[in-house]
Amino acid sequence: MTGTRATLSGLAAIAMWSLLAVLTVASGTVPPFQLAALTFAIGGAIGLGWIAATGNWLVLRQPLKVWALGVAGLFGYHSLYFIALRFAPPAEAGLLNYFWPLLIVLFSGLLPGERLRVHHVVGALLGLVGTVVLFLGQGLAPALQFAFGYGAAFCAAFVWAGYSVLSRRFAMVPSAAVAGFCVATAILAALCHLAVETTVWPQGAAEWLAVVALGVGPVGLAFYVWDVGVKRGDIRLLGVASYAAPLLSTLALVVAGYTAPRATLWLAALLIAGGGLLAAKDMLRRKVRG
Repeated sequence: MTGTRATLSGLAAIAMWSLLAVLTVASGTVPPFQLAALTFAIGGAIGLGWIAATGNWLVLRQPLKVWALGVAGLFGYHSLYFIALRFAPPAEAGLLNYFWPLLIVLFSGLLPGERLRVHHVVGALLGLVGTVVLFLGQGLAPALQFAFGYGAAFCAAFVWAGYSVLSRRFAMVPSAAVAGFCVATAILAALCHLAVETTVWPQGAAEWLAVVALGVGPVGLAFYVWDVGVKRGDIRLLGVASYAAPLLSTLALVVAGYTAPRATLWLAALLIAGGGLLAAKDMLRRKVRG
């Protein structure tokens, strides 16, 4: 696969993740762990079908540390994310979750050979201002009412950023191995569901369709094409493009009628995305010069 095609694969993942919030809300009241189990079972089945077609089952034989990172990243992030969208307004929770591109830039600045610069800090502060705008738009009482959901969304951002940065250490792991991580995540989510949740199945064709779409797209194919993109494509371009996700996600929720198009919501989205772009300006400059 050429670098251009791999980069396009990564961009496709960003587009699919932009629909994660709206499809999660459309899935109804399915509990978070049950939703994770259902969607990751679908996503894992897609990957296993890919492996079966190639006959290369050895890709699942990876070191324990690779499995630990993959499962912790997928299971931890999506459990927190689905919890956030069940216990807080979807647009606000989604925007808090989309701190992960900014956090990736900040975490990368702490790696050997890298250092944080002024624009990294300013970008982080813009993101913080965007968060304040979110809460001011709602008022203090609603913000406190949904504190659990907001906290889950914020923690989810840290989990995904940590997973993404640490994944750079395992660039040689085949993308098909993600299928194993998805299946393991589905099993863990099912066990957690049986332990702490009451089963609630999707109601009607529309909710079932949303669950299937989640499993095929944002919680399925997106992981595989993102893995291809970051390993073989232009990682700088993909890093910068990730900052479009907060705006696209908010737009999808507004178009679907799940969120009112408030001025403070758009301002917060612009501040969070703008802060991320500022923090990533080094990558953008290198891309333009290259």
